[in-house]
Amino acid sequence: MKSFLIRPALALALAAGLAGCGGSDKAEFTVAGTVYNLLYPGLKLTTNGTTIDVAPPAKAGDEVSFAFPNKLEYGDEYNVQITGEPLHQDCDLVGQYPTNADTAGRLAQIAIRYSCVIEQHAIGGAISGLTVAGLVLANGSTGGTVAPAKDATSYAFPLTVEYNQTYGVTVLTQPAGLTCSVSNPTGTMGDVDIKNINVACVPNT
Repeated sequence: MKSFLIRPALALALAAGLAGCGGSDKAEFTVAGTVYNLLYPGLKLTTNGTTIDVAPPAKAGDEVSFAFPNKLEYGDEYNVQITGEPLHQDCDLVGQYPTNADTAGRLAQIAIRYSCVIEQHAIGGAISGLTVAGLVLANGSTGGTVAPAKDATSYAFPLTVEYNQTYGVTVLTQPAGLTCSVSNPTGTMGDVDIKNINVACVPNT
């Protein structure tokens, strides 16, 4: 016994035919979806000339739903764009789900999904007096080390630090014949890279 499946494109063509005969000309569709891991306010979504604010859930970690107030008719196109990122976070579409841009009616329901992550930024700074190799710096708060080359004038840790997380840079290994010290070694990550954790090396006496 054969089973017959109506593909989305065929379903769209059939529905268009019905609409032409007055069968579905009153169909309306809501552009809606879900956002995961939204922790901070500021997320703005825009489509078809309308912008909505998506507030974080009352309980951190819960998903939050959104829906545009303007209904679309069958065949209307939509293209949902992020026009404002939430504070301290970056959001993007979740893979394996319907796209944010499509035609109303091609799918039975418009269900767009986004996921947000906490921003991460680099830490580093300037170096002076590093005339030999061997210096190793460590970030004791979130882990990771970096070994600047001889005569380096700047450095940055390969591992970034999340917003609102602390960092603490120390000298793990002193280069031979030098003593290096760190200025501005500790802090809490904000919304930009930290570039003033400077290292000064002087010859041992």
